[in-house]
Amino acid sequence: MMKINVLSIFPNMFEGVFGSSIMKKAQEKGAVSLAVTDFREFSTNKHGQVDDYPYGGGAGMVLKPEPLFDAVESLVAEGRKPRIILMCPQGARYDQKKAEELAKEEDLIFLCGHYEGYDERIREHLVTDEISIGDFVLTGGELAAMTVIDSVVRLIPGVLGQEASHVNDSFSTGLLEHPHYTRPADYKGMKVPEVLMSGNHAKIEQWRMEQSIKRTFERRPDLFEHVELSQEQQKYLNELKKG
Repeated sequence: MMKINVLSIFPNMFEGVFGSSIMKKAQEKGAVSLAVTDFREFSTNKHGQVDDYPYGGGAGMVLKPEPLFDAVESLVAEGRKPRIILMCPQGARYDQKKAEELAKEEDLIFLCGHYEGYDERIREHLVTDEISIGDFVLTGGELAAMTVIDSVVRLIPGVLGQEASHVNDSFSTGLLEHPHYTRPADYKGMKVPEVLMSGNHAKIEQWRMEQSIKRTFERRPDLFEHVELSQEQQKYLNELKKG
């Protein structure tokens, strides 16, 4: 079972997310253990202070090292080496490849900060990974951590109803996913493509492949720089480029 611990001074923010949908089911199945610790409890200050003014002056407050170091130490079981992840806009851009990498781990600890930033010793001597979910700044790391945790938990074997459910997700193949349709076949004149109702699985897979290539070409052509296409895929992409 994977263990995921989150360190935050706003633990209540996680209650709805961890207690709903796939997250809730994953815990009920015993696939993952999710817990949130208020690292304010590890403050060395009688007022529960976890931040202080930056040396050298400047605006904002900086998270102190002691509460986070001590909180992490309390969570690390003997003999285990968790990935300790700092949610930070300076971190590496998060993607599906990273999600798949983290889903193979046994222990993950997420650090969610607030205020101006972290004492640099936290980056240098405590964390193993720094992750950003995009080139923008949030009030704190909680929402970013929820996003990453959700993307990781759904990849744990046995969590989704069908083991192949995530295999063709957008970005899992390096490309955007093909369109999906369900009943009714005709809704107010908007019809499902006939090939999907043909029962011809070879043609359906061909259509899905082509739609995936087309959607990626139209919306995220940059993704082609990082994926190796089959001869068939490359041929169809070349046709799209010709117009």
